[in-house]
Amino acid sequence: MLYYLFKYFLNNFPGAGLFDYLSFRSGLAFVTALLFSLLVGKKIINRLRKMQIGETVRDLGLEGQKSKEGTPTMGGIIIILATLIPVLLYNDLSNIYIQLLLITLLWMGFIGFMDDYIKVVKKNKEGLAGKFKILGQTILGIVVATIMLVNQDITIRTENYNQTETVQKKLGENFNPPEKSLKTTIPFMKKNKEFDYAAVLRNISPGLEKYTWIFFVIFVIFIITAVSNAANLTDGIDGLAAGTSAIIVMALAILAWVSGNILISDYLNIMYIPGIGEVSVFISAFSGALVGFLWFNTFPAQVFMGDTGSLTIGAIIAVVALFIRKELLLPVLAGIFVVENASVIIQRVWFKYTKRKYGEGRRVFKMAPIHHHFQLKNWHESKIVVRFWIIGIILAAISIISLKVR
Repeated sequence: MLYYLFKYFLNNFPGAGLFDYLSFRSGLAFVTALLFSLLVGKKIINRLRKMQIGETVRDLGLEGQKSKEGTPTMGGIIIILATLIPVLLYNDLSNIYIQLLLITLLWMGFIGFMDDYIKVVKKNKEGLAGKFKILGQTILGIVVATIMLVNQDITIRTENYNQTETVQKKLGENFNPPEKSLKTTIPFMKKNKEFDYAAVLRNISPGLEKYTWIFFVIFVIFIITAVSNAANLTDGIDGLAAGTSAIIVMALAILAWVSGNILISDYLNIMYIPGIGEVSVFISAFSGALVGFLWFNTFPAQVFMGDTGSLTIGAIIAVVALFIRKELLLPVLAGIFVVENASVIIQRVWFKYTKRKYGEGRRVFKMAPIHHHFQLKNWHESKIVVRFWIIGIILAAISIISLKVR
């Protein structure tokens, strides 16, 4: 809203031109979301406490676990509201990427809220049935993939100009026109080594290329479902999911900004995506909301995000990665999520296999997800969280370095 207001007064209001700069609006979005989380978050927590919306903790034999009983949950509401307000204020809402991210934020927030509501208010420990969560994620995946396929504003552009031309010409006529494409970046590979979804089917059989859209839709559903559920699994101890996600999201903000800047993307020799720079404002707001929420979520937590937060966080990360054509980088950037998810899969598969073979199930980890394994090794929660954050920072740095190391 302020974005459009300052656009209107651009020629008559001193300083209004600042709103043309993504860096300025991104900074404002981060600060606004952070302040909202800090100033309003406490009131929301108190309201949740008065409504007796507290966490019901299963006794898993973990130290300090029962002390968390009754801690307010559904704190993801703070993250969603703190993101929504600066986005509405500072973003260009006509941008298709922002529209889809708002749909993702509200839709997955609703799915997560319903799960938390059933658990806490209806006192049903099972929460929303798994099939309905998957259905919600699948619907989102279909919407995102379909719009990416058909919307003419979602394009990429390849640079092709005479190096001796002026910057003015580089920015205009000497660039190839935008093209509809399903190409995406392969980490640590040069720009001309991009992954093309159509090429996968073409290599199997030329006649299958016409079904590329089906393959793409399925892949998008898989990415959104996998990352969303992985973020949900990571939300197991105080500050782990919020802190890890904030690191991932900040790295995505950098990747979105450079991908949407025509000169920097050319300098780095990476794919230029018209209009994607606007996403950096949204992500900055989201990261500010996460950092603000972390103020109340660090050990000992005053509030838990619940599925309202964790499912939304994972979906936003997945959708942004798809938009900036960095979904194949997620195993590195979101490596903590991958390890958490993998630990659960390995534990279950090995337990079932050994039970069939030996008549008694055996475990690889003391408990899964893996952060509980370290708890049972008598690591304090704070030590586990901080060490996971450090690993997350290293993975984020590697992801950003991948722009140049190819």
